[in-house]
Parts: sequence; structure tokens; C-alpha cells
Amino acid sequence: MASMRDIKHRKESIQSTEQITKAMKLVSTVKLQKSRAKAEESKPYYDLMYDTICSMLRKSGSIEHKYLKVGDSKKKAVIAITSNRGLAGGYNNNIVKLVTGTEGLTPENTVIYAIGRKGKDSFVRKGYAIAEDYSEVINEPIYRDAADVTAELLDAFGQNQIGEIYLAYTSFKNTVTHIPTLKKLLPVEAGKDSEKTDLVLMNYEPNEDQVLDSIIPKYMSSLIYGALLEAVASENGARMTAMDSATNNAEEMIEELGLAYNRARQGSITQELTEIIAGANAIS
Repeated sequence: MASMRDIKHRKESIQSTEQITKAMKLVSTVKLQKSRAKAEESKPYYDLMYDTICSMLRKSGSIEHKYLKVGDSKKKAVIAITSNRGLAGGYNNNIVKLVTGTEGLTPENTVIYAIGRKGKDSFVRKGYAIAEDYSEVINEPIYRDAADVTAELLDAFGQNQIGEIYLAYTSFKNTVTHIPTLKKLLPVEAGKDSEKTDLVLMNYEPNEDQVLDSIIPKYMSSLIYGALLEAVASENGARMTAMDSATNNAEEMIEELGLAYNRARQGSITQELTEIIAGANAIS
């Protein structure tokens, strides 16, 4: 049985940890409110951009364009969005598991464009090559960051260094629900027409190539920027939940140690009384 001193030191250590987890929960809560507002304000725009591009391509007939067909390279690129910090439950690991568990995205044929040090380090340990590291972007994402990442990836795609581009991020649903998501960005796919109505063919001015050369980069930038905002909101939500759970666990442990301390103290008092009575009896 642990001594009273050991129990006291253990309790003080857990109380110190509890103060840290409480503070981190409060910080994450404030950050979540801000990041959630940004994600929800921007989501209608990039959702509409995605739907618009898909609708255009469904109505375009057969178009031969470099962004609509798989490149000559067998390499696939994955933009993997994680965080720079831990203590967020399974947030970072879920993205790594999503990519490594997807058929066809193996270390031999996949390169990682990492946004977030935690994911980058995990992918390196699993044998994936890191093509670029944009970890600083996740600290305070802006649209310019997404546009820069897009430009670099499109350049690699145009030079046949990569043949497909995927985006792996955590979709924010609510405070406690965050869904690891993998989207294919290039080649752009039209998707299915759920309404199954007759489609009027789309006309392009001045021509198909110039329109798609202009709009596809904006489409990619919008999706990447939207993913960054959702990822930040998801990270803060995951960290808030993890710190709340850690605080609750600490409170339970403190309560249990308090009971253990009282039992040990009671045992010590009982032993002292027994020794006093035994001593008195011996004298008499």
C-alpha cells in the first residue's frame, strides 16, 4: 500500500496536470469558435464551386483537356492536412490511416505534400516521400496559401511529375464529429447527374482550353482553402474534446487518491492508537 506521502505527491502532480488541461481546453474552445465561424462562412462558396465545375463538365460532352485526364506519370500526389501540434486525440492519426489504408496510395507510387508537421512525420516513418512541406500554412490559413499550393501542384502535373492529385483533410460537421475525407482533385471528374435530366451542352468562349485553364486552378484553390478551414476547426474541436476528457479523468483520479489518502491516514491513526493502548497495557 502506498504511503501518505506518495499519495499526496501523486495527487499534487495530477492536480497540476488538470490545471494545464483545463487551460488548454479553454484556449481550444475560443479558437474553435473563431475557426468554426470561418469554415461555415466559406463552405457555401467552395461547395458551390465544386458543384458548378461538375455541372459544367457533365454538360460539356467529350472534352480533351490536360486537367481532365490522368497524366503520364504513375506517381500520385496527396495533399495531407494535419496539425503542427498534438494532444488532439486521434485527429492526426486518422488522416494518416485514411491515406495509408486507401488502395493504390502506396509509398512506392505516392508523394505527400504535407500541411502539418504531425502528419509529415508519420508519413516519413511509414516510408512515404515528402515532396513539399507547407506546415506553416496550417497556423493561420489564407486563400493565398491555397493558391500557392495549387500553382506548385499544377506545375508538377503539367510536367508529368505526378499523374493524379488527391486531398486528404478532416471535414468539420460539429464540435464532436470530424470526418477524415479523401477527395480527388485532378483529373477533374464530372460526377453523376442525380436529377438525370436532359442536359443542354455547355458552350465555351473563347474556347474550352482557355476557360478550363482559368477556372480549374480556382476550383482547386477553393477546395484546398475550404479544406484548410475545416481542418483547423476540426483540430480545435478534437483538442477541446481531448482536453475535456483528460480533465474529467484527472478529476476522477484526484477523487480516488483523496479517498486513498483518507484510508491511509485513518490506518495510520488506528495503528498509533493501537500502539498507545498496547504500551499503556504493558506499563499497567
